[in-house]
Amino acid sequence: MAIGAPKIKSIGAAQSPLLGAAMFGPAVLYIVLVIGAPFVLAVFYAFSDARIGSSGLHFVGLENFRSILQSPSFRTALKNSIVFTVCAQAIVVVCSGTLSIALEKPFRGRGLVRFLILLPWVAPVSLGSIGWKWILDSIYSVITWVLVWLHFFKPYNTPMWLGEPHLAMASVILVHCWRLIPFSTVVMLAGRTAIPKEIPEAAAIDGAGFWRTLFQINLPMMLPIINVAVLFGTIFTFTDMTVVYILTAGGPFDSTQTLPSLAFATGIQGSDLAAGAAISLFLVPVLVLIAYLMLRMAHRAEVV
Repeated sequence: MAIGAPKIKSIGAAQSPLLGAAMFGPAVLYIVLVIGAPFVLAVFYAFSDARIGSSGLHFVGLENFRSILQSPSFRTALKNSIVFTVCAQAIVVVCSGTLSIALEKPFRGRGLVRFLILLPWVAPVSLGSIGWKWILDSIYSVITWVLVWLHFFKPYNTPMWLGEPHLAMASVILVHCWRLIPFSTVVMLAGRTAIPKEIPEAAAIDGAGFWRTLFQINLPMMLPIINVAVLFGTIFTFTDMTVVYILTAGGPFDSTQTLPSLAFATGIQGSDLAAGAAISLFLVPVLVLIAYLMLRMAHRAEVV
């Protein structure tokens, strides 16, 4: 029996690397096929003159990048992407933090409230955006009719939520926040439940009030979790085009055009695959830099 035991151990040791590779392989294959292959193809297109319907490809170097950098639409889309991301994340962090505080302690109907808050994240983003397009419609808007009924506006002088540049950008930001707040709320709730109960209780015994406990205890201890929520939210927002495309398609006058929607409009709708790929590649260094900075901040917070 003693002689057979080492053989069983050696067989298990020999099989474990193969078992690990077999279990890890499908995930690697999925990433390579779904992310790696399109990324390599986008890089190839960005340095060529690829167009829809054209059978020939020619290497053009950095010509596509020079062309889009000189385009006013690209500069407007870049500015809009930054405004869209920063404003949306500020609203999401504040609202999700408030909701996590309200939903932390049990109360009657808390399960139903949590379910209703999660609905925007669970529902398909396309269906939700189409619903909001009807809500914000210039003629059939429920919001407009309520404001007219409350005498905030005259029936002949109502705001066009998706037809005026500033109102259109505000509408797109708020709809995206409606979509993203549930995810951030779940992350914040997980962070709050991970805080040891003894620390806030000791602070309350020492006389610390709600705001002092929030800013000096809860938020510093939740900083790594907040960084993760902001990181994912920034990536989701900076690369999102569904809300923009369904609500405004980048209009009016490119006032809501972002880099993803501009890349789609140029590459797919405009048949210029090379320029569309070049625009999409501008997202990569920005997202890598954001991810590096946020993860570095999270690591410092954990070390401290």
